[in-house]
Amino acid sequence: MAEIGKGVTAGKLAINVQKRLTRAQEKVLQKLGKADETRDVVFEEMVANFNKQMGEGTKLQKDLKAYLAAVKTMHDASRRLQDCLADMYEPDWFGKEEMDALAEDTDTMWLDYHQSITDKSLQNMDMYLSQFPDIKARIAKRDRKLVDFDSARHHFTSLQKGKKKDEAKIAKAEEDLGRAQKIFEELNVELQDELPALWDRRVGVYVNTFQSLAGHREKFHKEMSKLSENLNDIMTKLEEQRQIKKGATAASKTEDCAKSEGANHSESASSAPKRSAPPPGPPPSRPPPRMTPSPNQQQQNVSPFEDEPSVHDTNTDSTTTTLQVRLTAKCLCSGYPV
Repeated sequence: MAEIGKGVTAGKLAINVQKRLTRAQEKVLQKLGKADETRDVVFEEMVANFNKQMGEGTKLQKDLKAYLAAVKTMHDASRRLQDCLADMYEPDWFGKEEMDALAEDTDTMWLDYHQSITDKSLQNMDMYLSQFPDIKARIAKRDRKLVDFDSARHHFTSLQKGKKKDEAKIAKAEEDLGRAQKIFEELNVELQDELPALWDRRVGVYVNTFQSLAGHREKFHKEMSKLSENLNDIMTKLEEQRQIKKGATAASKTEDCAKSEGANHSESASSAPKRSAPPPGPPPSRPPPRMTPSPNQQQQNVSPFEDEPSVHDTNTDSTTTTLQVRLTAKCLCSGYPV
């Protein structure tokens, strides 16, 4: 309750208290069925749409804030990941400078994306929802003025139907009724114009919000895709560099192994013991003298056919030679001259 002396006089405070009591009594009478209540079905439908619209807008605003919080979380995670990669990336690796620039560009992209959604989508929803509290307060005021109007109407009617009519009281009641009706109708007319317009405006607000969000998201992912492609290229070239170094290292090791094996072979050849010449053996025996065939043997070897040349077979020559050797050996053993 407001304190007296701060813009609220004692008389004003008493009037407000009296209004509250009168409204409370009127509502009780309406619920009990002892007083009729002014109903406006069309306006009640407008109010239902307003409450639905405000609830949907509030939920959308909440979800946008949650989405922005998730974007910020992803930004922090991406920054830590990029910092980790930058710390591990050695200076002599391929694309060190490009990697550092890529980390900065990625951080900038996340910042721009978060700021764009905040400026275009979230602020748009904030401005859209900022008008709801005022309209809601005016709807509540309209409801109170409707109760005042019904109360004044019932009071005026009761005075008119009374047995003892007091014209002064009737005139004052009629004046109060006219004033309450005027206040109520002014608010009612304003809200009947604003609520349908506000209800129709929600479509444009949703279109602008999600169209802006989709546009910024498309731009962000397109630019982020380029950065990801650049990162992939750097990683691919780094792997190619590693494979080249790996092949060169393997070739160098193979060459060193070949040289080492060659040196070991030379050392083993030079250090191998030389073979000694075999000891001298007994002098070779003198071959037996060749035996001269006797005239009888020559006559035996002459073919009976003198006019035809003799054809010696290889087996025959071999046999003859063997016989000569045996005969010579026998003569020598017997002491006969050869």
